[in-house]
Amino acid sequence: MKYISASFFIILCVLMSCKQPQVGQSIKKGPKKNQPNVLLLYMDDLRPELGAYGSSLVKTPHIDSLASHGVTFKEAYSNVSVCGASRASMLTGIRPTRTQFLNYNTFVEKETPNAISLPLLFKQNGYTTISNGKIYHHLDDNDTDFDEVYRPYAFDNNDKNLAPTDYWQSLWKDYQNPENRIEYKQTNTGPAYESAEVEDSVYIDGLMTEKVIRDIKKLKNSKQPFFLTAGFISPHLPFNAPKKYWDMYPRASIKLPNNNIIPKHAPALSISNWPEMRAYSGIPKSGPVSDSLAKTLIHGYYATVSYTDALIGNIVSALKAEQLYDNTIIILVSDHGYNLSEHTQWAKFTTHKISSQVPLIISAPNYRENVSSSALVELVDVYPTLTDLCQLKNPVNQLEGESLVSHFTSSNATGKEVLFLKNGNGYGLKTKEFGYTEFIHPKTKALLARTLYDHSKDPEETINVAELPEYASTVFQLHQTLHSKFKANLE
Repeated sequence: MKYISASFFIILCVLMSCKQPQVGQSIKKGPKKNQPNVLLLYMDDLRPELGAYGSSLVKTPHIDSLASHGVTFKEAYSNVSVCGASRASMLTGIRPTRTQFLNYNTFVEKETPNAISLPLLFKQNGYTTISNGKIYHHLDDNDTDFDEVYRPYAFDNNDKNLAPTDYWQSLWKDYQNPENRIEYKQTNTGPAYESAEVEDSVYIDGLMTEKVIRDIKKLKNSKQPFFLTAGFISPHLPFNAPKKYWDMYPRASIKLPNNNIIPKHAPALSISNWPEMRAYSGIPKSGPVSDSLAKTLIHGYYATVSYTDALIGNIVSALKAEQLYDNTIIILVSDHGYNLSEHTQWAKFTTHKISSQVPLIISAPNYRENVSSSALVELVDVYPTLTDLCQLKNPVNQLEGESLVSHFTSSNATGKEVLFLKNGNGYGLKTKEFGYTEFIHPKTKALLARTLYDHSKDPEETINVAELPEYASTVFQLHQTLHSKFKANLE
């Protein structure tokens, strides 16, 4: 008995002397043999107007090639149409609520401190995790999720005595034409677009791409799998791109959208004043932009999309050159959609379909290729999909999405019947047929207004039919679903 007691005492002392991990602390485990790598191509403000999504105008050959080797989700939606909140939602697998993940200023480490983020989970499972460019909205949000965090210029010495995250905020618009740089420095603003005679590597996204390629070459010799990110600023405002990408689009090819009107019966609450765009010089502080300026802005947006497409091509080529492509899952996704004068509005911050629909393309080794899915999916599905593809265990009682791996293995896979979408005080549902939103007072929770768009008859959302008698039963059913299935998100 004395020998057993002594042994037990020794073991107990050893256990007590070990440092216990804190919530969310990285606990690196050895990776499984032949574990696939992950490359996350994270876009900002990219709408699904791409070749792979049926566009005959926008030139995206490299993204289209990626789609031909993977699964393209044609009906993917962001759960919240603002960058900081959307990134927080996707990277934690948690939907927004009335009090959580509200706007661009979301900090994951403050709002969900106990959540195990997607990159942290990979880090805990033996992956090298590298954040390049814009992944979380804030440079210093959950930075311990990554072994390395990089944004061009952010960590350079600066004469303003600013921390990297603050220094980054002062320079990310990255104008290259001298007159624009002077204006930006003096006023902290500048034009909403720029065409510059520069090489691809000069703008911030080009510099970030070169860093990603250096990482790929370095990681080739690593014994650990990697979770590598490329967070592009483009096509976010300002629409800055090398001139050669502007030249890809003849002025005559640029058209205004057919639904460049406020929807009939639309409540005022549903119409954004697009303050983000109005913050740039040359944009009127009220009222619409001219048709000529609208076409220039659309032209600039397309140029930045094609610029980013070329950079993505360089990254994928590097993966192939270093013989890592065949064991790397590549995912391309955007944080939300974007209005280019649809409904007379610009940017995001609306409850319209165009603000929430996103491209989602996933290419995974040893799975079906060139698959197009029309299933309803949402960005909270990304987290469980990647862990499923890599055979990692999900955190307990955290994820609200579902794995999409069935779409990689079967042509009969189905999507969801309904998705939850949010923007500001608008709480909405997306079904195959309808887009429904209730605008709810933030304090009293009173219903202020509502919209219903019949996507089966009116895919461009030109008529709000919420108050028409023939849609009364549909409104009732969707209202019940919103306040029952997603009750917790409204409280």
